[in-house]
Amino acid sequence: MLKSFIGPFVATFFISMFVLIMQFLWRMIDEIVGKGLEFTVIAELLIYLSTTLVPMALPLAVLLSSIMTFGSLGENYELIALKSAGISLYRIMKPLIILIVCLTIFAFFFSNNILPVANLKFYSLLYDIRKQKPEMSFKEGIFTNDLEGYSIKIDKINKETGMMYNMLIYEHKEGSGNYDVTKADSGRMVGDPKSNLMELILYSGHSYTDEGMKNPSSRKSYPFRRLKFDKETVLIELPETDLKRSDEDGFRSYAMMLNLDQLEHTIDSSQNALNTRKAGDTKKLLSNNYQRSKSPTRERDSILFEESRGKYSDKDSLFSAFDIEEQRRAVDNALQYAREVKQRIQDDYHFYVAQQENIIKSKLEWHRKFTLSFACFIFFFIGAPLGAIIRKGGLGMPVVVSVLLFIIYYIISMMGERSAKEAVVSPAVGMWISAFILLPLGIVLTYKSVTDSEMMNTEAYKLFFEKVLKFFQRKKKSEKEETDSETEFND
Repeated sequence: MLKSFIGPFVATFFISMFVLIMQFLWRMIDEIVGKGLEFTVIAELLIYLSTTLVPMALPLAVLLSSIMTFGSLGENYELIALKSAGISLYRIMKPLIILIVCLTIFAFFFSNNILPVANLKFYSLLYDIRKQKPEMSFKEGIFTNDLEGYSIKIDKINKETGMMYNMLIYEHKEGSGNYDVTKADSGRMVGDPKSNLMELILYSGHSYTDEGMKNPSSRKSYPFRRLKFDKETVLIELPETDLKRSDEDGFRSYAMMLNLDQLEHTIDSSQNALNTRKAGDTKKLLSNNYQRSKSPTRERDSILFEESRGKYSDKDSLFSAFDIEEQRRAVDNALQYAREVKQRIQDDYHFYVAQQENIIKSKLEWHRKFTLSFACFIFFFIGAPLGAIIRKGGLGMPVVVSVLLFIIYYIISMMGERSAKEAVVSPAVGMWISAFILLPLGIVLTYKSVTDSEMMNTEAYKLFFEKVLKFFQRKKKSEKEETDSETEFND
């Protein structure tokens, strides 16, 4: 059984990894291609990416290989021979159950110890690649801003000779606007591989410089300057092609870069800090807006309060005793205090929401360490009995069923995670809901397989639907006979 399972498992694992990597490259190809990256950098990125995809590829490989293994045994009547010899399905599955338990434990340790490091390496490198400037490339009729401080438009490019025609160059290195413009009938680029400079040789053109716009103090001396040239050479500094690597310590605070101990520490410290901030903000809000600070107005208010103690039980009557100017001043002060409190509460609320979202993300990652590894266990008990029931090996029916079940699992997981992020359900429920839904399916399939159920037998379903159809036909016939008898009786 182990020999029958290991081969399909290894093959399906690498197939799953290839599909997941291609999915990532399809989405991120625009941010990687055209940036002059060396092959070693791309290979390093793919290695880190492959490592981060292992927890997702393992359950899919277990599901597909278990269906293929037991489907092949059923298709070749080997399961029937084993059962007829008195060997139960549980005994047949026992070596693979031990293997899957070991694989589940390995998946947990991988998610807890290796995956955070791989995520840190991968996302820091991806961040640096995204910041990398693309290679300089000119397109006909389009302004190119790849060169820092220049905007260049070329109407036509001769790809054989490298000559460019009808060139328009805006220089804005000083950041003061497009006040230096050069037009040339033709030109060509000459690069020096030993330096970071490029010679742009221009032929038959004009350059226009508005010194007054660049420096208003020199408007009277140099209001405008125009030069005509037959040949001019412009030295342009090219952007650096070497990839600049960021410090990885700046990414270590993200939840996906932490293990269980670090996540627990982050959750506890963040929750305590949030509770302390809420208590402090509440105390500050009450003290600043419902109890005035010591001031001449405060002293006057306290004197009025003592003088009016017991005389005014109704605050509205006290307010009406003021003159119009005092009433207007009181209302304006109250509105100002209310607006300040409202703005402060809104700022605090946004801060609380952001902090709570970070706590929820950490909790989701904590549960993800367990759910991804436990998925291997669940998918085996779905795939093995399902393969024994459908009795089809190879990459035909097993692939279709596996992909369908994995899509269902993935959709349920995404819905649960989204609900947890929006605080509709707890993070534990959001991350484990897919396992709780598919685990009963595995139990039912295992039971049906042990009892030799005909779940995938088309003849059984055909017989069932024939019985249902005959039932409705008999019912319709009896109703018609009752209607005919009533008609004869009335006649």
